[in-house]
Amino acid sequence: MAENGTGEARGLSRRAALTAMGGVGLGTVGAVAGGAALAGGAQSTTGPPVEQVAHGGTNPACVLSPETTEGPYYLDYEMVRRDVTEDRPGIPLILRVAVVDTSAGCRPVKRAAVDIWHCDAGGVYSGYEGNTLPGGPPSGMPTDMPTGMPTGMPPGGGGGGHAEPVNDLTFLRGVQLTNGHGTAELRTIYPGWYQGRALHIHVKVHVGGKVDAKKKSYSGGHVSHTGQFFFEEELAEKVAALEPYKHNTVPRVKLEEDGIYRQAGSGLLTIRPIHRGRIERGLLATITVGVDPSATPAAV
Repeated sequence: MAENGTGEARGLSRRAALTAMGGVGLGTVGAVAGGAALAGGAQSTTGPPVEQVAHGGTNPACVLSPETTEGPYYLDYEMVRRDVTEDRPGIPLILRVAVVDTSAGCRPVKRAAVDIWHCDAGGVYSGYEGNTLPGGPPSGMPTDMPTGMPTGMPPGGGGGGHAEPVNDLTFLRGVQLTNGHGTAELRTIYPGWYQGRALHIHVKVHVGGKVDAKKKSYSGGHVSHTGQFFFEEELAEKVAALEPYKHNTVPRVKLEEDGIYRQAGSGLLTIRPIHRGRIERGLLATITVGVDPSATPAAV
């Protein structure tokens, strides 16, 4: 399945886990489910367990999160690290994901691996050179940002299936394990956009694997969910006017124009400023993902 005409289809292979960068750690204790987040001005990143926060104090609706296309840019480095930013400029984003078991009354899933990857403010994924922007990154972006277009890869996403990486960069990719409350937290940046897609973060939920503390990598087990998280339009417009996003001249696709979002019908992040009224200083994004830990969903 293509991703809104861009060729983002599920990759078919997984390589052995590679040596990771950063530290091994769990998400912070405390969870905020989709539909509930820190109020504007709050600076703590802890909260009550999943069961206590969503939908008026009751458990979240116990439904499976929809499977969506993996896209061509998944790389199974599976680096266990809390901060995936590396050198990428952008608005700091704390992503807090609560994973619940839909086959067991939405109980928190402990030690599930939340694996994310997304493009930077200029629309570029690590491992690829100018894959999403015709002619490379927009003016005003860092000079060390990858440029150029891989041979045979059209603007906006590449050919069908998995695209082989062309460099060993690793920014904006990483894994965190859920804690006792079923919550994982990663530090990243608000993503940019590229031709053919609305703003999104890719996610996989792995269960049953293990962390190699020496290599700081996750391996084994199986994937119980492949999905995408999305950003509401009002905030996206505000961010698009800020540095460095305002240098991205590619027309931004809105949610209602994105076929993947329309098909999924969910996956919208709840986002609040960490510092009251100052979105450029940092954002907290929260969401609940419903999985069946024993299932291995078919490719979308």
